[in-house]
Amino acid sequence: MIYIRTDMNDIIATGHVMRTLAVADAARMRGEETTFILADDQAAALLEERKYPYLILHTVWNDMESELPVLKRVIRERKIKRILVDSYQVTARYFEKLSKIVETAYIDDLNAFHYAVDTLICYANYWEKFHYDQNYPGTQLFLGTEYVPLRQAFFDCGRKNIAPHVKRVLLMSGGTDRYGVLERFLSEVNTKSYEQIDVICGRYNGAYDTLRREYAQEHNIRIHRAVSDMERYMTEADLAISAGGITLYELCACGTPTISYALADNQLDNVKKFQEDGQIAYAGDVRMDDVVKNIKHCMEIYAAVSVRQEKSLQMQKLVDGKGARRIADVLISG
Repeated sequence: MIYIRTDMNDIIATGHVMRTLAVADAARMRGEETTFILADDQAAALLEERKYPYLILHTVWNDMESELPVLKRVIRERKIKRILVDSYQVTARYFEKLSKIVETAYIDDLNAFHYAVDTLICYANYWEKFHYDQNYPGTQLFLGTEYVPLRQAFFDCGRKNIAPHVKRVLLMSGGTDRYGVLERFLSEVNTKSYEQIDVICGRYNGAYDTLRREYAQEHNIRIHRAVSDMERYMTEADLAISAGGITLYELCACGTPTISYALADNQLDNVKKFQEDGQIAYAGDVRMDDVVKNIKHCMEIYAAVSVRQEKSLQMQKLVDGKGARRIADVLISG
């Protein structure tokens, strides 16, 4: 049995749970089941839907040190030998205490402090800047985009067919859209010049109902919420526009030409590295830049089929989609 400690809510959205679910799915394919450990019940419905058992600590999600007594009791009662942690709320003290009683693995992309863990996983495209090899001589390290934890649907997507013209656009903002990028895009871009625009609202996007009402009569604009088959929309799109995060790696696996933007500090390294390496154009930080204006400019550049072909090739060269399977093998094999 694999145990994963993670959370989701309207503040941190769904990213941590979704990427660990990908690992759990890959482990299930190997015959190993997973139990999730949660601070509260906000991820419960999703886990039930995916048929994964879970334990609720009934603690405060953003004060993980306070959960240690409860978590330690669970570890003793369940005889847990190894736990995978995926949360930005961890602290140095949390890992120092936890690693004394259980083998600990952590998915990192911030390098916020020195992690006292047995296994460290960093799939971020900017992992080299953290110098893990020098700083973690006694830790198992699994580094690079070959460890991006994507769902099975993204394994071996095949070469993307690049259309001569952009007809289908996919617009995403992640679990939330607190800055209203989706609404601004639809109001400022000439949407009638595209045959279809699929707008994916995250689970915690409060504007979903408003968007559905406002664009109900627009035959080429379709508003969706928390879709379960995201890979279909990505594969069918000629061009995607997305906030930073793991979604960009999913788009890489599909080879879908993409324009990115940032809406949080933890996305900045990600989107800037994709831009620097020539895979995904970056339209700015929504908190300080006119992102929609920049997106429109990038869309003009991406109108050229040669640009989209080159971007697609570079994206699929970076991500093969099998990272979740590799992480599952690490957790199962020890």
